Amino acid sequence: MMAISEMFYYDLRDSSGLTHSLATQVARELGRKIVAGFYTTGDIIEDENALAARYHVSRSVIRDAIKILTGKGLLEVRRGIGTHVRNRANWSLFDDDVLAWHQSAPPNRKFLENLMDFRFMIEPKAAAYAAERGSKQDHQNIKMAFALMEREKGSLKDFIIADAAFHKSILNAANNELLSCVEGIIFSALLISIRITNSDPRDNKNSLPSHKNVVDAIIARNSKQAEKQMVLLLTNAKQKLEEFDKK
Repeated sequence: MMAISEMFYYDLRDSSGLTHSLATQVARELGRKIVAGFYTTGDIIEDENALAARYHVSRSVIRDAIKILTGKGLLEVRRGIGTHVRNRANWSLFDDDVLAWHQSAPPNRKFLENLMDFRFMIEPKAAAYAAERGSKQDHQNIKMAFALMEREKGSLKDFIIADAAFHKSILNAANNELLSCVEGIIFSALLISIRITNSDPRDNKNSLPSHKNVVDAIIARNSKQAEKQMVLLLTNAKQKLEEFDKK
């Protein structure tokens, strides 16, 4: 089984993540620990001197790293008290780096449930809009992404990339610029689901037929059917996770 890491998430997003300055490297290390629960809500993290010594950098680098994490909502600096970890409700959960760091942390079941809930809220309507508003080229892109999923028998990584492209192509075909901003949520859910079940999604006998039903409905410009089939596709994915939990 292929290892899923935050770099795979960045690959799906066509992003390199944080640049590789010393401050961003430290921010990444601290961010991973916060997301993984090494530091929990309300914890006061080490002071600048201790962190500078641990990471062999200057105090100014630490200050810059703290600013990065403060900007993402993970940390808050209180004068005279120190720097503490904020509640998850304050985190920028849509931030690419925060989503990527979840890939390196132990799987968070509650977070995955939230991701799945979000997908149920967004993707069925996106499929309906794709059927109504998508151009011929948009629909061709959806068909091509599915064809790649259907043909891929060797590389799990390539299958996941094709699967991500499939869902991205539907968001794009909905022709709503805000929808393209949430693709990271979908990619994160796909990757965490695979990590939790530790199974090859190609082994799911319902997966490809469910995707094909969505494609057919969109190409036929049947928005109600496209929405319905996307609900069924997501329900199938959710059931796979529930079946794994019962084992």
